[in-house]
Amino acid sequence: MSAMPGSTDSVGSDQPQPNRAPTVLIVEDDVLIRMSIADYLRDCGYHVIEAGNGDEAVTVMKTDTEVDVVFSDVMMPGSIDGFSLAKWIRQERPCVRIILTSGVAKSAREARDLCDDGPLVGKPYDHRAVESRIRALLASRDGA
Repeated sequence: MSAMPGSTDSVGSDQPQPNRAPTVLIVEDDVLIRMSIADYLRDCGYHVIEAGNGDEAVTVMKTDTEVDVVFSDVMMPGSIDGFSLAKWIRQERPCVRIILTSGVAKSAREARDLCDDGPLVGKPYDHRAVESRIRALLASRDGA
Protein backbone atom coordinates (compact mmCIF):
# COMPACT_ATOMS: atom_id res chain seq x y z
CA MET A 1 0.00 0.00 0.00
CA SER A 2 2.77 2.42 -0.80
CA ALA A 3 2.04 5.73 -2.46
CA MET A 4 3.02 6.50 -6.03
CA PRO A 5 6.00 8.75 -6.69
CA GLY A 6 5.06 12.38 -6.33
CA SER A 7 2.08 11.61 -4.11
CA THR A 8 1.30 13.53 -0.96
CA ASP A 9 0.06 11.73 2.13
CA SER A 10 -2.61 13.45 4.19
CA VAL A 11 -3.74 12.01 7.47
CA GLY A 12 -7.47 11.30 7.60
CA SER A 13 -8.44 13.40 4.58
CA ASP A 14 -10.81 12.31 1.82
CA GLN A 15 -10.01 15.41 -0.24
CA PRO A 16 -7.65 14.97 -3.19
CA GLN A 17 -4.14 16.31 -2.75
CA PRO A 18 -2.28 18.08 -5.57
CA ASN A 19 -0.03 15.86 -7.69
CA ARG A 20 -1.42 12.70 -6.14
CA ALA A 21 -2.71 9.95 -8.39
CA PRO A 22 -6.32 9.12 -7.50
CA THR A 23 -6.61 6.04 -5.30
CA VAL A 24 -9.04 3.27 -6.17
CA LEU A 25 -9.82 0.55 -3.64
CA ILE A 26 -10.86 -2.60 -5.48
CA VAL A 27 -12.89 -5.01 -3.37
CA GLU A 28 -13.29 -8.38 -5.09
CA ASP A 29 -13.01 -11.90 -3.75
CA ASP A 30 -12.14 -13.49 -7.11
CA VAL A 31 -8.39 -12.93 -7.24
CA LEU A 32 -8.12 -13.20 -11.04
CA ILE A 33 -10.87 -10.62 -11.62
CA ARG A 34 -9.36 -8.35 -8.96
CA MET A 35 -5.84 -8.60 -10.38
CA SER A 36 -7.04 -7.98 -13.91
CA ILE A 37 -8.90 -4.74 -13.16
CA ALA A 38 -6.21 -3.63 -10.68
CA ASP A 39 -3.46 -4.02 -13.27
CA TYR A 40 -5.54 -2.20 -15.87
CA LEU A 41 -6.23 0.74 -13.55
CA ARG A 42 -2.57 0.93 -12.53
CA ASP A 43 -1.65 1.11 -16.21
CA CYS A 44 -4.12 4.02 -16.48
CA GLY A 45 -2.20 5.88 -13.76
CA TYR A 46 -4.31 5.19 -10.67
CA HIS A 47 -2.93 4.18 -7.29
CA VAL A 48 -4.72 0.90 -6.59
CA ILE A 49 -5.32 -0.89 -3.31
CA GLU A 50 -6.76 -4.38 -3.36
CA ALA A 51 -9.04 -6.03 -0.80
CA GLY A 52 -10.41 -9.57 -0.97
CA ASN A 53 -13.63 -8.81 0.90
CA GLY A 54 -15.60 -6.11 2.67
CA ASP A 55 -13.91 -6.72 6.01
CA GLU A 56 -10.48 -6.04 4.47
CA ALA A 57 -11.87 -2.94 2.75
CA VAL A 58 -13.17 -1.49 6.03
CA THR A 59 -9.77 -2.15 7.61
CA VAL A 60 -8.15 -0.12 4.81
CA MET A 61 -10.76 2.63 5.08
CA LYS A 62 -10.18 2.94 8.85
CA THR A 63 -6.53 3.84 8.25
CA ASP A 64 -5.19 7.19 7.15
CA THR A 65 -5.05 5.93 3.56
CA GLU A 66 -6.66 8.33 1.13
CA VAL A 67 -9.23 6.55 -1.02
CA ASP A 68 -11.04 8.41 -3.79
CA VAL A 69 -13.15 5.62 -5.29
CA VAL A 70 -14.23 2.21 -4.05
CA PHE A 71 -15.01 -0.32 -6.79
CA SER A 72 -16.62 -3.28 -5.04
CA ASP A 73 -18.32 -6.52 -5.85
CA VAL A 74 -21.70 -6.96 -4.18
CA MET A 75 -21.52 -10.63 -3.22
CA MET A 76 -18.43 -11.53 -1.19
CA PRO A 77 -17.50 -13.80 1.68
CA GLY A 78 -17.09 -12.37 5.16
CA SER A 79 -19.33 -10.36 7.41
CA ILE A 80 -19.64 -7.35 5.06
CA ASP A 81 -21.05 -7.63 1.54
CA GLY A 82 -20.79 -4.85 -1.04
CA PHE A 83 -24.07 -3.21 0.01
CA SER A 84 -23.04 -3.10 3.67
CA LEU A 85 -19.65 -1.74 2.67
CA ALA A 86 -21.26 1.01 0.60
CA LYS A 87 -23.55 1.94 3.50
CA TRP A 88 -20.56 2.06 5.85
CA ILE A 89 -18.64 4.29 3.43
CA ARG A 90 -21.63 6.63 3.05
CA GLN A 91 -21.71 7.06 6.83
CA GLU A 92 -17.99 7.06 7.69
CA ARG A 93 -16.28 8.44 4.55
CA PRO A 94 -18.99 10.32 2.61
CA CYS A 95 -16.54 11.98 0.20
CA VAL A 96 -15.45 8.61 -1.19
CA ARG A 97 -17.17 7.72 -4.47
CA ILE A 98 -18.66 4.22 -4.81
CA ILE A 99 -19.13 1.88 -7.75
CA LEU A 100 -20.69 -1.51 -7.12
CA THR A 101 -20.47 -4.45 -9.48
CA SER A 102 -22.39 -7.71 -9.61
CA GLY A 103 -23.26 -10.60 -11.84
CA VAL A 104 -26.71 -10.74 -10.21
CA ALA A 105 -29.30 -8.58 -11.98
CA LYS A 106 -31.62 -8.19 -8.96
CA SER A 107 -28.85 -6.33 -7.13
CA ALA A 108 -29.25 -3.34 -9.46
CA ARG A 109 -32.22 -1.79 -7.64
CA GLU A 110 -30.52 -1.55 -4.24
CA ALA A 111 -27.21 -0.53 -5.79
CA ARG A 112 -28.84 2.43 -7.54
CA ASP A 113 -29.34 4.09 -4.14
CA LEU A 114 -25.78 3.42 -2.96
CA CYS A 115 -23.69 4.00 -6.08
CA ASP A 116 -22.54 7.31 -7.39
CA ASP A 117 -23.63 8.12 -10.92
CA GLY A 118 -26.25 5.45 -11.45
CA PRO A 119 -26.70 1.74 -10.89
CA LEU A 120 -24.03 -0.88 -10.50
CA VAL A 121 -21.71 -2.12 -13.18
CA GLY A 122 -22.73 -5.57 -14.38
CA LYS A 123 -20.32 -8.46 -14.72
CA PRO A 124 -18.55 -9.21 -16.87
CA TYR A 125 -17.51 -5.60 -17.22
CA ASP A 126 -15.36 -3.81 -19.74
CA HIS A 127 -12.23 -2.38 -18.13
CA ARG A 128 -12.36 0.74 -20.29
CA ALA A 129 -15.95 1.40 -19.21
CA VAL A 130 -14.98 1.03 -15.54
CA GLU A 131 -12.07 3.44 -15.94
CA SER A 132 -14.30 5.90 -17.78
CA ARG A 133 -16.83 5.80 -14.95
CA ILE A 134 -14.09 6.33 -12.36
CA ARG A 135 -12.75 9.29 -14.32
CA ALA A 136 -16.27 10.79 -14.57
CA LEU A 137 -16.89 10.34 -10.84
CA LEU A 138 -13.61 12.04 -9.98
CA ALA A 139 -14.36 14.90 -12.35
CA SER A 140 -17.84 15.43 -10.90
CA ARG A 141 -16.46 15.33 -7.35
CA ASP A 142 -13.79 17.85 -8.22
CA GLY A 143 -16.34 20.15 -9.85
CA ALA A 144 -14.87 19.79 -13.31
